[in-house]
Amino acid sequence: MLILLDIINILLNVVWWIIIIHIVLSWLVAFNVINTHNQFVAQLLDSLNRITEPVYRPIRKILPDFGMLDLAPMIVLLVVIIVQSSILPRLYVEFM
Repeated sequence: MLILLDIINILLNVVWWIIIIHIVLSWLVAFNVINTHNQFVAQLLDSLNRITEPVYRPIRKILPDFGMLDLAPMIVLLVVIIVQSSILPRLYVEFM
């Protein structure tokens, strides 16, 4: 069971980094630091959108519309932090 908890922790770390990279890349595109005419950037942004959109969609349905401000990534990051700092350590203790 501890191996399963380690795998969950690793997956949560991967989700964390994917969301951070997606946020930074979207800011860079929004502020015209990089543009989507570059094929690599366009593919990377599309891939990150396809990965993160299923996670963001249910949260966006619950949250009110804030216009251009998207709070779904922040909510997902908060959930990841809560799971990693509160829930997983208690499960580790329980299964040891």
